Amino acid sequence: MYIHIKEQKCMDSISMNDWQKRLYSRYGSWAVVTGASSGIGKEMVLRLAEAGLNLVLVARSQDVLEQLAIDLSKRYGVDTRVVRLDLAAETGVDTLTTITQDLDVGLLVTAAGFGTSGSFLDSQLDQEMEMLNVNCRALLALSWYFGQRFANQGRGGMVLISSILGFQGTPFAAHYAATKAYVQTLAEALNVELAPKGVDVIASAPGPTNSGFAERAGMKMGQMLHPREVAQGTLDVLGRKSLVLPGLLTKLLTYLLVPLPRWARVRIMGSVMKSMTH
Repeated sequence: MYIHIKEQKCMDSISMNDWQKRLYSRYGSWAVVTGASSGIGKEMVLRLAEAGLNLVLVARSQDVLEQLAIDLSKRYGVDTRVVRLDLAAETGVDTLTTITQDLDVGLLVTAAGFGTSGSFLDSQLDQEMEMLNVNCRALLALSWYFGQRFANQGRGGMVLISSILGFQGTPFAAHYAATKAYVQTLAEALNVELAPKGVDVIASAPGPTNSGFAERAGMKMGQMLHPREVAQGTLDVLGRKSLVLPGLLTKLLTYLLVPLPRWARVRIMGSVMKSMTH
């Protein structure tokens, strides 16, 4: 099910800076954003709307998406298409690709995802499989489908949301970190494969972000990034880098661990995660 909200775009009334002009000229006129109802996904939507891109808003929260669509149309004059969808379902990606076939999509942002924390053996297998489906299976299928579309049209971009937890095994968030390692390595490879076809691919690997992730994962976090930092920091370098560590906190946490051997990073991250688990 989807709802299409259309309003005449008044680009002359929008003062765009260089990065906004670059986004619109490179990836306009439509972008697909999963996880668009909150957190990083919502901030991506706001930044892209500022640049004048029309948005396909994908999430499970119909009411939230509809209100967001109305706000975007009123504020930025962009067209929106609301798609209520659970990407954990096997038919989710097929539904989304069908709904977007008639649109000139030039950008994919995969911000849908969630995590779990605590002892791996204490976890619920059904929930872990759902996370695998959302974080990896759906992301893989969307990357393949839109990668094909973008390559055929000779332009496009994909933003795959990774995490600094994916840079090593992370005890007490073992499976979540593994899903993000999957995203990270997939994005790195696709960046090289698709660049000659005119398709930009970037992995955005933020640190702790105030996006609702911690609450669902059952974690207590201290200082966190604002989702706006992640979205803006990622879009600023899209098409110029294959990896971004958005925000000063992300860079600090990553670079402190870089000199250490992998086994040490695993144990340090395990200690950190154990201290934050409820």
